[in-house]
Amino acid sequence: MTKRKTKADLIIAVQQLLETKTVGTQEEIKTALQKQGFSVNQVKVSRILHKLGAIKMSEGEQVVYRLPTELVPISPNDPLKNLILNISHNEALIVIKTAPGCAHFVARLLDQTRKNIGILGTVSGDDTIFVAPEKISKVESIHKKIYDLLLS
Repeated sequence: MTKRKTKADLIIAVQQLLETKTVGTQEEIKTALQKQGFSVNQVKVSRILHKLGAIKMSEGEQVVYRLPTELVPISPNDPLKNLILNISHNEALIVIKTAPGCAHFVARLLDQTRKNIGILGTVSGDDTIFVAPEKISKVESIHKKIYDLLLS
């Protein structure tokens, strides 16, 4: 008798796929899961990838899904700066627009260097980052530091 596959089993299977295989499309993930005995469709795969925070990243000449890892340091020399669309500010806040799905990683870079730039921290969504400065009076100089860090 075969053990019934649970939602937790499915999530673990997706995590293992992303950690051990090179899967570049949701269709590839769906096919691999179906071979393991899971009943899934593309929508379910998409929801699980979103829940896990999976991202598409370039590895050599192919683009693959991967899980974000908090232990990997990000440097300003990484191609993340190619994903910045706009950096603007008002009197109190700096807003950074990124390519869809990239805000989290840019925010992480800023959080890792926050003491050097003078920010309290960041809040990121899918493609937008709000940056809170330590001092509102320094918003303009912090904006310049962020611009130099990400786009120079």
